[in-house]
Amino acid sequence: MARRTGPARICVTNAKGGTGKTTVAINVAGALSERGRDVLFVDLDPQGNATEGLGLLEEYDAAPPTLFDVLTDGDQRDRMADLVIEHPEMDVVPSNIDMLQAERELTIADLVARATEGEVDVDPAALSALAVNVAPDTVAGGHALDTLDDALGAVEDDYDYVVVDSPPFYGKLTDTGIYATRNILVPALTEATSERAIELLIDQMSALEAQTGITVETLGVVANRVETTGEDETMLEWFEAVFADDPVWEVRKRVALQRAFSAGQSIFAYDPSVDMADVFLSIAADLDRQFDYAEVPA
Repeated sequence: MARRTGPARICVTNAKGGTGKTTVAINVAGALSERGRDVLFVDLDPQGNATEGLGLLEEYDAAPPTLFDVLTDGDQRDRMADLVIEHPEMDVVPSNIDMLQAERELTIADLVARATEGEVDVDPAALSALAVNVAPDTVAGGHALDTLDDALGAVEDDYDYVVVDSPPFYGKLTDTGIYATRNILVPALTEATSERAIELLIDQMSALEAQTGITVETLGVVANRVETTGEDETMLEWFEAVFADDPVWEVRKRVALQRAFSAGQSIFAYDPSVDMADVFLSIAADLDRQFDYAEVPA
């Protein structure tokens, strides 16, 4: 069972592009909401796909402070509540065009942390001069991956779940999302190229655990856009073998999921009669079980 001392945190992640990661994240969050859970959705992807898929595209061009500032400026770490936008299904912390600079900024912050600890022979002040917001006095410890973790502390008590949609690449920004949640839900396509992507994901989790001393739990795999081919069947068997201790859910390819995305909604607000809605409800029910949410609110 996933450990929970407060609201449950989940990072939906897979660095392989085209897996439907954001669609899975939105519909899992929508299913949790459908079960009566209060959900905060955080779009950590600089491309802002989830922000668009929740109908909040204007927020992507909003003026500062933005999620970029909260993640990279220690003096604004407590302003997460100012970024929360109400959506009919869930609250949302949108991405922003400024997030395109976040990977570079967090990389510098991590180097500043290591320099401050004496791990690298570089003047931390010289490194911070290359950054927009990072300063040596705002970075503590041997890494700088705790910024989202700290920022969520100011808002998460209002929620049962925090669902983070990670970028579709490995780097400091993705590591920041996983560090904050300690729990991952993995969307994957039922095609042979997913094998390498899953192997890289496992390696990345091991490296992050070794660097930071945390433990990352896998909550399950969402086999996405499944069709009735031999390759799909073979990959489903492979997922079941590799993730023998974790649930594997099958989401069939449905055009309604893309239409819901275009409408700025989960499938539950768009058309709950679509058969895949039941699969996402099953995912939500299993997450409730894993996080020891025993009762569904009335």
